[in-house]
Amino acid sequence: MSDNPFLIGAEELQRHIGREGLSVVDASWYLPAQKRFARPEFEAGHLPGAVFFDQDAIADKTSPLPHTLPSEAFFSEAVGALGIRETDTIVIYDGMGFFSAPRVWWMFRTFGAKDVRLLDGGLPAWVQAGFPLETGTSDKTPAPFDGRLDPNSVVFLDEMKRIVAEGAHQIADARSGERFRAEAPEPREGVRGGHMPGARSVPIGTLAENGRLKDEASLRAIFSEAGIDPARPVVTSCGSGVTAAAINFALASLPHTTVRLYDGSWTEWGSRDDTPVETGPAR
Repeated sequence: MSDNPFLIGAEELQRHIGREGLSVVDASWYLPAQKRFARPEFEAGHLPGAVFFDQDAIADKTSPLPHTLPSEAFFSEAVGALGIRETDTIVIYDGMGFFSAPRVWWMFRTFGAKDVRLLDGGLPAWVQAGFPLETGTSDKTPAPFDGRLDPNSVVFLDEMKRIVAEGAHQIADARSGERFRAEAPEPREGVRGGHMPGARSVPIGTLAENGRLKDEASLRAIFSEAGIDPARPVVTSCGSGVTAAAINFALASLPHTTVRLYDGSWTEWGSRDDTPVETGPAR
């Protein structure tokens, strides 16, 4: 059993499935290149009682950016319709183990839920343990969710510009090293390659092994090698704000309490002509 307070093992979760006050959430989301489709996979097999959290739908529809953080009211209505209360124990998982679930973990915590965890190893770990799956859709009785945005969890463009200009915080980028260095093209049209001045590369793939978050010693070594000091404030970024949350989760697991997420991430920063960009390795 993990001693990480933000993780729960498959065996422990299985003992509590169906308990009042427990909400299980499938937060699977995939990049186009992965050629996987989250909702059909959910309907083909998900944890008993789980609901599907659509990261592209529970978002700010007025924003030109993908899956941007929605308003308090929108988030509260959307997750309340899934039968989730902010007072529940909320367990999040995804189909890869440790990929998109941290984003939804971060969203629930950003909107005031206190007891939010990831299923250690995600859906693959549940299946490997031999536990049953349900198929089809999942209808829930709506519940009130009182969402209150924590402004200390998120960074928006104007503040991000100041952070970069002043070097006020460390910046950790979860994209691949090739994209960080502008050696590989960005997947979205019109987005420049490279990284924010002062940013450090912490690819999401380095944080987990076989779909499970690495242990504390390994995580500390990864951040040290990247030039990130967990004792100092960190802002995370990625392509569009999803995988950045994996760094938030890893830092919170050390623990680290002064980590925020730049919601617009590289899609916003790299598509503008008034934001500085560097290429090559971190300086």
